[in-house]
Formats: sequence, structure tokens, C-alpha cells
Amino acid sequence: MNIIPYILSIILGLNVLLALAIIFLERRDASATWAWLMVLLFLPIAGFIFYLIFGRRLSNKEIFTWDKKSRLGLLAAVQDQLQAIKEGRLEINHPDIVPYEDLIYLHLKNNDALYSDNNEVEVFTDGQKKFHALIQDIESAQDHIHLLYYIVRDDKLGTRLADVLIRKAQENVEVKLLYDDMGSRLLKRKFVKRLRDAGVEVESFFPSFIPKVNLKINYRNHRKLAIIDGKIGYIGGFNIGDEYLGFNKRFGYWRDTHLRVEGNAVSNMQTRFILDWNQASRKDIVYEDRYYQAEPKGSTGVQIVSSGPDSEWEQIKHGYIKMILSAKEYVYVQTPYFIPDDSLLDALRIAVLSGVDVRIMIPNKPDHPFVYWATFSNIGDMLNAGAKIYIYQKGFLHAKTIVVDGNIASVGTANIDVRSFRLNFEANAFVYHPNIAKALSDRFHEDLTESTELTSKLYQSRSKWIRFKEAIARLLSPIL
Repeated sequence: MNIIPYILSIILGLNVLLALAIIFLERRDASATWAWLMVLLFLPIAGFIFYLIFGRRLSNKEIFTWDKKSRLGLLAAVQDQLQAIKEGRLEINHPDIVPYEDLIYLHLKNNDALYSDNNEVEVFTDGQKKFHALIQDIESAQDHIHLLYYIVRDDKLGTRLADVLIRKAQENVEVKLLYDDMGSRLLKRKFVKRLRDAGVEVESFFPSFIPKVNLKINYRNHRKLAIIDGKIGYIGGFNIGDEYLGFNKRFGYWRDTHLRVEGNAVSNMQTRFILDWNQASRKDIVYEDRYYQAEPKGSTGVQIVSSGPDSEWEQIKHGYIKMILSAKEYVYVQTPYFIPDDSLLDALRIAVLSGVDVRIMIPNKPDHPFVYWATFSNIGDMLNAGAKIYIYQKGFLHAKTIVVDGNIASVGTANIDVRSFRLNFEANAFVYHPNIAKALSDRFHEDLTESTELTSKLYQSRSKWIRFKEAIARLLSPIL
């Protein structure tokens, strides 16, 4: 008796049931629903496996928790600022930032992102300089060092950092390192063991309980945070690895953007780290004054905004859209991937068609080819609308930066893609000050000298094979 037809019938039946569940039971974007239905239709067996690994939604159970007293204190502070905006009494140091109170309100309302305008912000666009500053700050730490990175490698940079962390742990400084299990999947156990044996607390986010098999592989903690003594914070795009110093021949020079912050915004970065740490560790961090030693310094406004698949709203994406629609003069975007959903694409189109100078810069080489094809497919829409597109040629562009009108900017970990908006855990600094916006704008113009403009003529000259790959990638872009 041939049982193969029966097995195939069972598999097809499971596919149909799964498809019905995706359509009727799961709250998904329509484009993502269609993409998964295509996968299940054309790859009945493999598609079912892919869905179990990449398509399953996170549980509705609260992922990030903290002690009730601290939570209530944060909510009270948020309500105070919301009321202050409504009554026109929110303290804003620079008059050019007052028109952006609605953006501040958006992040307060939807993300509990406290606003502070007493920060000093330094911009890093080179890995050598960023890590030199970070390691100097770590070496000066007196109380604690909290690090969260998507990727940690055990190469020269990783070993150099580990040596410093071990030395500080031996000086009785509290050292905690949190990394993403998927992003740091190549990290060797002996590297982690060496840290732990020296007194460094190390945890991984969403670890795999079965070696090399992780059913939460699709949900990655993509954040990059460093907090030293509760006074200094780092946020941006650099991970820990030699390629971020430009030592990888495949990518060459690594162009990224990172911020060093001193001021009250560091306390908000600390809260984000504590929430993530408590999710990953059995030993929770509880509130202590020593974790919140930030002092007012400077006059730059900052909000630390986070988002992830545990959130009802796509907070960082909403911030991007609000920024873009507020533009009167220009919008400069730098991103390694450009796979916006319809709402963000419409915002950019509206800006261009309203006479705003919209410029988008992407890298000239892919680190993920499929995502790169989808990027070029979407770039065509912006060219048709009248945006200017630039291809960075010096090396690999990994910066996630938006600058608007020389007043406000966003720097962080969220790319312009569906993964960053819906699947990854991300963190961005929304910065409100002409000096920082100008510094980022000036750097964008410097990068133009290392870029080539992609004209409509060049875009239309793509081969049919390239267009075919772009079309397939675009269809599946909602689930990339």
C-alpha cells in the first residue's frame, strides 16, 4: 500500500489549517498575510517548517517587567510631561524645537519615552573613534558597566573589550553583558566562560534550549546600549566586532552612526537596559539610586524610544513618519536597507511631492542579498516620486539616521524595513537640537562625496535578471 499520497494529503491539510489560522486568528498586516500564504502555497512542506521557525507570533504575555514602584514612578513622570505639553509649559531650551512638541507628545503617549533637554551629545561615525571613547569610559567606571549588543564577536575587538571588562570586574565594579543569542550565534562558549569566571555577569536574549535550533529566531534584540555608572550612555548602530572597525575585506570601511550621551536621557537608556536584562536573567535588577546618577549637562533634547513585537504600536516607525511629515525643507535618510511599508513610503512620497528635498543613501553592497534586492525594488518608487537616491561607495553604510530641516534627528538601531518595525527589539534616540542635526546633516553631505547618484536612467538600465530577483524579493519583503 502506497502511503505517500496520504502523507501528502495530511501535509496539505495542515497547510490549509495553518493558512486559515493566519488569515482569521492572527492579527497580521495584509501584506504579511499574503506573503505567508504564498510561501505555504508554493512550498507546502518547507513552507510549513519556515512558518514554525519564522512566522510564529510572540505570546501576548508581558515580556519586560520591572518592580511596580519604579513602573508607577515612570508613568507619573510621563503624565506630568503630557500635561505640561497640553498646558504649554514643557521646558524646551531651544526655540527652534518648540514646533516639534507634537512629536515629543507622540513618544510620551505611545512609548512612555520621557523627554529631557539637558543632555550633551557627541556623534561618532567611525568605529575606531567610537570604541576608543567607549573603552576609555569603561576603564573609568567606578560602580557599574551595563552593555547590550546584538552582535558580540570573540575577535580582536571583542577580546580587547573582554580584557577591560574582566579587569573592571576584578576591581569590584558591577559588569553586566547582554547579547542576542541569534546575532551572536558564532560566539564561542569559552569566551563567555572566561568572562563569567572573572565575575562578569553574561546573559543571552531568547537563548536556544536546543543547540543550533531556536524557535524564536525571528525575534531579535537588535539594540545596542552601553551605560557606565548611570552617567554616560551610548546608543547607535555599531556592534562589537572587527568588521565595525573596517577590518573585514568584504565590507571595507564601515560607515555607521553612534551617539555618546551625558545627561538625564542616560537614565532612560538605563531603564531600557534593566528591562531587557530582567527578561534574560534569573537574577533581576531592582531599583537602586546608584543606577540613576545622571546629571544635567548641555542643552540637547533627547527621547529614548524603543519598539518590538511585544508592542501594540510600531513606535519608532511612527516617529519616523511624524518627522518626515513635519519637514519643510529637507529629509536626509541613511539606511542599509530600504523596505518601507506603505505608510512610510506614502509619507516620503508626500514629502517629495510637497517640495521637500528628500535624499536617501544606501550601501553599494549587500550584507544580506535578498534584502538588498528588495531595497532596490523600493528605491524605484522614490525615484519616480522625485527623491534623490545615492549609493555609498567607500565601504558599507550601516547607519540608521534621519535628519529633518536641521532641527531634529533620529539615530539608533532601527532600519527602514519591516523587520525593524515589527519583529526586532529596537532602540533609537530622537534628538532635538540644531547643533546635532547640523552635525549629522554635514556628515551626510560629506558622505555624498563618497557616493554616486542613482538616476532614473541608470535604474531603468537594470538587467531583466536583476528585475526578476527584485520582484520576488519585494513580494516576500513583508516577512524578510
